[in-house]
Amino acid sequence: MTIRNLAAIDLGASSGRVMLANWQSDAQTLTLTQIHRFTNGFTPVAGQDCWDLDQLEQEIVTGLVKLDNQLDNHGVRLDGIGIDTWGVDYVLLDPQGKRLGNAVSYRDHRTEGVMARVTAALSRQMLYRHTGIQFLPFNTLFQLKALCEQQPDIVEKTAHFLMIPDYFTYRLTGKMNREYTNASTTQMLNLATGDWDQRLLDYLGIPRRWFGTPRLPGNTVGQWTSPTGCSVPVIAVASHDTASAVVAAPLKDRHSAYLSSGTWSLIGFESDKPYNNDAALAANITNEGGVSGTFRVLKNIMGLWLLQRICLELSIADLPALIARAAACPPFASLINPNDPRFLNPPSMAQAIRDACQETGQPVPQDDAALARVILDSLALCYRQVLQELSALRGAELDHLYIVGGGCQNQLLNQLCADICQIPVTAGPVEATTLGNVGCQLMTLGDVADLAGWRQIVARSFTACQFLPQPLPGLDDIWQRFQHISH
Repeated sequence: MTIRNLAAIDLGASSGRVMLANWQSDAQTLTLTQIHRFTNGFTPVAGQDCWDLDQLEQEIVTGLVKLDNQLDNHGVRLDGIGIDTWGVDYVLLDPQGKRLGNAVSYRDHRTEGVMARVTAALSRQMLYRHTGIQFLPFNTLFQLKALCEQQPDIVEKTAHFLMIPDYFTYRLTGKMNREYTNASTTQMLNLATGDWDQRLLDYLGIPRRWFGTPRLPGNTVGQWTSPTGCSVPVIAVASHDTASAVVAAPLKDRHSAYLSSGTWSLIGFESDKPYNNDAALAANITNEGGVSGTFRVLKNIMGLWLLQRICLELSIADLPALIARAAACPPFASLINPNDPRFLNPPSMAQAIRDACQETGQPVPQDDAALARVILDSLALCYRQVLQELSALRGAELDHLYIVGGGCQNQLLNQLCADICQIPVTAGPVEATTLGNVGCQLMTLGDVADLAGWRQIVARSFTACQFLPQPLPGLDDIWQRFQHISH
């Protein structure tokens, strides 16, 4: 019997965790234990919203040391470490490997207007044909353009470019790796080659040597030396958190869609080929890299960020109680377009929602429950919109939706999704990102054969909840109202 103890480090925009996964091969059993949890978030530094990488690194090491000591007390050792984080953000290093400048958050306003200038110079059609990536104002391509315009002194000193998870892997091992799934979020990889697109680098005026060669997940980057003297392999997992979440989504077949529900809602399907035709461009669909030769054909939706900001602004600590109050509110009283750029990082999310409702002649939500109801109703309608776009793109209906991640615990939103989309919904596992991280490690170590095998293990090991579509009176009228607001 093979027993593995693996560390899965999962960093999100609002929190991070170090998790222990214990795998026993003979029994095919997997258990997860949270070892260390910590908060994350961007803070103002010199007029920019930045990530505190030093604090995050300290928290990662704290969690690993706790885990190492715990295992050492039981006479066992750690067999692997994997790191996943959000996408698009990056770190620049000088020739000696020292960090240059700040790690600016994708929600910072420095990229305002940049996407329009880049697409005017290069054309949306060319960019999409080359990269297949959804146009979002914070994509790494536009962040780097802003950097070149605003801080050319940093550009001149730079020797290395690393995405956030690759940076922390480098800090643990001293070795640089460019993991493919996260690199694919930059809008700078060539869709055909899987390598950096030289035309885009030339446009930015950035040397190719910064970037190294993207590598598929599944290689051991280096070793982390624990305080007890163990050398632990640090494995390049699918380091974009959504890529890891999809690894653990128990999709039944290629007619299933997934929704990774958290700060962002990412809804899509798994494909052996990308879709970068005119129809995909018109729908602003993205083609991000997956594992085992797959593409994640999906669309980003602003997601539960809207609800998280409401809770923060109004000092709401009891989210389940808020959702229960929202469930008692009149449904579909007012609707918003969750992807409206005004909701990316407003001074006040509550005011931004109220303004949007007032501008469209709808009742203005006054209290926290009414605001939450507007958000949840609108998200479910946005999910329907994207599912229709994806079904049209592939020429076949998507007949089942698998919701994974922390947002799958929101039963009101799950049932709204089933009712509005009129398809069955399976919710779970909650810990999809961590499980995908662990699955990549086990496949690298040879303990799990392939992606399909890992999904079967996840489905057996973790309970999922089913939500069947119920008749929704007035759905056609509600749908027409949403389409009018969102176009």
